[in-house]
Amino acid sequence: MVGVLSVEAGNYTYLTFEMTDGVKASVPVTTALTITISGNTLKAGDQTFVLGNLKKMYFSDDNETTAISEVTQAALDEAEEICDMRGHRVEKSRMKRGVYIVKTKQKTYKITVK
Repeated sequence: MVGVLSVEAGNYTYLTFEMTDGVKASVPVTTALTITISGNTLKAGDQTFVLGNLKKMYFSDDNETTAISEVTQAALDEAEEICDMRGHRVEKSRMKRGVYIVKTKQKTYKITVK
């Protein structure tokens, strides 16, 4: 199933997404911000989110993006779940070039494999 939603932000400048682990990502609101839902992923602007990791979304005046950090090899070794951007689980040994969500007991990371 694919869905598209166009939203009106009034005077707000960002649409902020809060994940279940507390990490926030803000997407700038443009005159034609489009939100697309496909399978279990949501795309807003240039950001993509796994629906199961989203806690809430709201309009805000400030960029509230948080928790941008590098993932360590130790965190990757203790990964409980690795998903591609389509929400499909991936074995660590089968990761190819691309962007992945890595979930450990302590934190969730978004990583790029080059």
